[in-house]
Amino acid sequence: MRLSLLWLLCLWLALSVPVFSAVAEPAPTCAGHALSEAPLAADTECTTEAGVNLTVPTGWTVAARDHALRLDPPGGDSHMILINVDAADAASAVAAAWQNYRPTESRPLRLVLPQEARNGWDERHIYEYASAPNEKLVVFALAWRADRHWTVAIVEASRATREKYAAGFSLIQESLQPAGFQRETFAGRAAHPLDPERIGLIKDFVTEQMQRFSIPGVGLSLIDGGRIVFEGGFGVKTLGKPEPVDADTLFLAASDTKAMTTLLLAELVDEGKLRWNEPVTEAYPSFKLGDAETTRQVEIRHLVCACTGLPRQDLEWLFNFTHATPESSLALLGTMQPTSRFGEVFQYSNLMAAAAGYVAASVLQPEKEMGAAYDDAMRTRVFAPLGMSRTTFDFATALSGDHASPHGVNVDGNTVPENADNDASVVPVRPAGGMWTSAHDLAQYVAMELRQGLLPDGRRLVSTENLWERRRPQVLSGYRESYGMGLLVNTQRDIPIIHHGGSLPGYRSEMMFLPEHGVGLVVLTNSDTGGYLTGFLLRRLLEVLFDGKPEATERATAAAMQRAAQIAKARAQLVVPADPVQAGRLASRYVNPVLGELRVETKDGTTTFDFGAWRSVVGSRRNRDKTTSFVTIDPAANGWQFVVDERNGERALIVRDAQHEYSFVEAN
Repeated sequence: MRLSLLWLLCLWLALSVPVFSAVAEPAPTCAGHALSEAPLAADTECTTEAGVNLTVPTGWTVAARDHALRLDPPGGDSHMILINVDAADAASAVAAAWQNYRPTESRPLRLVLPQEARNGWDERHIYEYASAPNEKLVVFALAWRADRHWTVAIVEASRATREKYAAGFSLIQESLQPAGFQRETFAGRAAHPLDPERIGLIKDFVTEQMQRFSIPGVGLSLIDGGRIVFEGGFGVKTLGKPEPVDADTLFLAASDTKAMTTLLLAELVDEGKLRWNEPVTEAYPSFKLGDAETTRQVEIRHLVCACTGLPRQDLEWLFNFTHATPESSLALLGTMQPTSRFGEVFQYSNLMAAAAGYVAASVLQPEKEMGAAYDDAMRTRVFAPLGMSRTTFDFATALSGDHASPHGVNVDGNTVPENADNDASVVPVRPAGGMWTSAHDLAQYVAMELRQGLLPDGRRLVSTENLWERRRPQVLSGYRESYGMGLLVNTQRDIPIIHHGGSLPGYRSEMMFLPEHGVGLVVLTNSDTGGYLTGFLLRRLLEVLFDGKPEATERATAAAMQRAAQIAKARAQLVVPADPVQAGRLASRYVNPVLGELRVETKDGTTTFDFGAWRSVVGSRRNRDKTTSFVTIDPAANGWQFVVDERNGERALIVRDAQHEYSFVEAN
């Protein structure tokens, strides 16, 4: 549900067309395609004359300029420069690349991060550069070496374009490979059975990463041949308390819920109560998205395909969840407009997915309150048939029983128990992420997917046709990965891997299954750092099943080093408690017409921002452009940045997501 920091590894962009000087390498070419300023009509495989292979996404332009390759996404404000350099080391390669790209650049280097060696590269590094919040810009360079040859990608990223075309950026980065490299493939291989020895390898990996990333508790299930071959728990429900996690311990599964919501939709399509291509206004006449023309285009499938061009825009419900309802959440969509065309790019919207569940509920029980109707439909049509007896949307029920408490990361990078109140923000939009479930229960769903819609007793829950329709690619979401309807379809290793993850404050989760091999996995964690485990565990499972290259541990090691360096740098730049001089200049109360009220409280030298629905202590930071930011530091709300500014002569605090800006202005 929350924005992932891993997107920062997928950024490629800039603000002006540079003048290049010559480098030693010859001019790059796109094999089979003339280099042109015209947008590409399809994803295009390219090879530089230095032998580096990459894929340029549909709609991007690619051009050679004095021995460098320039890649521009649509929009005109962003680009990436790819340069091949022979150098003694990464620092020298990056310096030479900047000299040839923009010799006068003086932006300070913020951080150098190691990456694991993979995809044919012997050595990889990320160079991050300083920027101020008001620049709305990310600048970094990648320096990757194969043999003695370095490939440097210099990137300047407007945050709005980066988010909008994130899938394209990911496609370029993940497709970069040196000459002669052959990607690993599992096509045609039989998966090893998950016998006790291989289950033990997976369990060992889980416990290793729990220790490495300070994850208190994990629920895990493994499915093979249509049956659960392992289910259990690791660690504890709450730090400092002895109660262990087991297979029945409830976790907040966050966006894994989306797949369950689309399963409900598939059942209704089977029954003729909905059609995938039905205009939403036929099923729910008061539905609105943006203007009338946009609303007219929205079909049922568009609510869950992440392909309408509507960006996250999550702040508008995260800041106001105390008084939000399913009805108000649907109404909020009417104030939002897509920022790209339907089907053009992957943009992930929680509000749209929530609308899908509520529209389905209104079709089934139009006279019932929308949230209650959804809860009832999921309980009777999804959870009960699957045997997910403990799964619920009721926070009170979950929190009063066997559940894992959330844990976040404090300002010093330590894992600590977290206030669960912020997780209640998902209640008004629960079809997008409000499901409490256990490793045992969620495994029942994955097993049903592997049985192609059949229940354990042989009865059919959903037709194969509509089960599979949810997996049909709707829009590219990355390198050899597409988004279906509440499910991601990955074919990087030449076999389909269906999966989806979840993220809410204090919880990270993942479920995946390999339909051709009858294998699946569920992992639930009670920590923000659990996202490292959920990502790397997918890779480890593939290694165990197919004798894949042993990369998962190396990736985890590199990620831990990156994390430590990022935490240390951020902490060094942050003043905690907030600078009393800067805090003393704040107004006591601010308002924003969309996000509501912000009250500033200072007591015993500590400054707190109170938004009504949630609150957090803040630290302060002096920015590169001499502005001041106040940054929320409570674990459940860590990292929101409010820039001190002025609007029409009044004091103001500015908060942004990637594509939107909100001004809290001093209230008289």
